[in-house]
Amino acid sequence: MIDELMQRENYVLAKKLLDVSHTRQQALASNIANVETPGYKRIDIETNFDAQLRRAADQNDLKAIGDLEVRTVTDLNTPSVRPDGNNVQIDQELLQMQKNLMQYQFLTNYTSNSLSRLKTAITGRPS
Repeated sequence: MIDELMQRENYVLAKKLLDVSHTRQQALASNIANVETPGYKRIDIETNFDAQLRRAADQNDLKAIGDLEVRTVTDLNTPSVRPDGNNVQIDQELLQMQKNLMQYQFLTNYTSNSLSRLKTAITGRPS
């Protein structure tokens, strides 16, 4: 019964979104760490990942959501901001990091509250 609850759309989607947030945080941290590295090109999550996830969620295809692989790619479209070819803009990276942090906090709170309600339903006592 617990396995069935953990395979529901909201849990599968929240888990995948937490994976995305974690991978994006690693990419942003790498970008910030390399802001002064000559020739470094920023990295981020694949641009079409959000569309793939939205399509799978719209179709309620839990297997497709679970099977989506979160990958980082080099951003060659952002123009270089320095003569040495580095295209990291520290203000943009910090802004994206803050946005990612808020999304991650929302997802962890949502998941924690859902699990707390489930525990209350099972035990009859609030946690």
